[in-house]
Amino acid sequence: MSMHPHPPPDQPGPSGPQGPLPGQANPSWMGHVQPQYYRPVPGNSGGPVHSVVLPHPGGAQAPAAPGTRAGLLGLMIGGGALAFLSLFLVVPFLLANTGTAGFTVGFVASLVPLSAVLLAVHVIDRWEPEPKRLLFFAFTWGAAVSIAVTLLVQPFFALTFQFSAEADFQTYMATVQAPIVEEFAKSLGLLLLLLMARRHFDGPVDGVVFAFTIAGGFAFTENILYFGRAIAESASPATDLAQIFLLRGVMSPFAHAIFTGTTGLIMGFAARRWHAGASIGAFVVGLLPAMFLHNRWNSMGQGFLADYILIQVPIFVLFIGVVILLRVAENRLTRQRLLEYAAAGWFTPAEVDLLATPAGRRTALRWAAGYNRRPQMKAFLKAATNLAFTRQRILSGRDVALHQAEEREQLHRILALRAAVAS
Repeated sequence: MSMHPHPPPDQPGPSGPQGPLPGQANPSWMGHVQPQYYRPVPGNSGGPVHSVVLPHPGGAQAPAAPGTRAGLLGLMIGGGALAFLSLFLVVPFLLANTGTAGFTVGFVASLVPLSAVLLAVHVIDRWEPEPKRLLFFAFTWGAAVSIAVTLLVQPFFALTFQFSAEADFQTYMATVQAPIVEEFAKSLGLLLLLLMARRHFDGPVDGVVFAFTIAGGFAFTENILYFGRAIAESASPATDLAQIFLLRGVMSPFAHAIFTGTTGLIMGFAARRWHAGASIGAFVVGLLPAMFLHNRWNSMGQGFLADYILIQVPIFVLFIGVVILLRVAENRLTRQRLLEYAAAGWFTPAEVDLLATPAGRRTALRWAAGYNRRPQMKAFLKAATNLAFTRQRILSGRDVALHQAEEREQLHRILALRAAVAS
């Protein structure tokens, strides 16, 4: 199949860095580009490609990805050290409240809701997968560091309580302290990811992925505490554990994910601006809906079931709808950016349909599997998606020279991956 690349009829080429935008340069609100920031795609000095890449037998291997950046390395080392130190506070706290038997049962039971959250992360993250090391950082931040921060800060809230009734104190800690401290502690990990690994934090979908992973880790540790207490402190542990598991493991495994996910959404939109001040501002603003939703959840009392059905379930469904819309917008943006590279000779338009649509990707992977080239094709698909998002960063107008250097590296990598798939 041979198709010479050319701009689609409704996509005239730009006249230069300050020239007009192509007709479809803004395929969605998520990828909006200001005309003054537009930069043309570099041409393919080796000449335009003429055919859709197809797998053929051979032994070529895809080259390794570019090396880790200093900021990312610092994030992983610092995050790992904080997580390790946090365990010296978190694990003794859990054991003191649950006992060995309660801790063991709680740990095993907590894997069930955790699996549901991580499965959701996998589904959301399939289009542009985040590096596993960053997802691991996010999980350990949620499971260890944010728990440790909560344990260290919550005593100060207890000192501010002015009443003597134990019931009022418990209500205060659940509805005031928990939403403020826990959401701050979880979202602090998001802020670190956005500031120190920002080339992997491209937009609201990434914000949701990282937020869900952090929240899943936090809920995992918190569930160990709640499930373990049901074993250690109850006269009928099996019954109490079943009740708490129904509430936390079945009815609300995504509660923390939704709370922190709202912060991730807002910070993800700020990531499009590629500006440290906007990132910090989004962190502060994003905490407000997360704290509010957390407060509303913890405030449900006698009318819990009605509030759950009439308020919490619709919020969950609405959040699912938002994520779906974000994924559709992300897919459209990827396709548009790759079409611009096709116009410059790096892909054919038909090839863009293989790289930037779900159906096309499935077709490409089936082809590759038939020739034992599936890993190489997956690397090619991932590299093309990363290239599209790098272009979006260039068009944001921030750190243009840095991102154009990344673009050049990625275009060379694209050529090498194409050869690895087709040779």
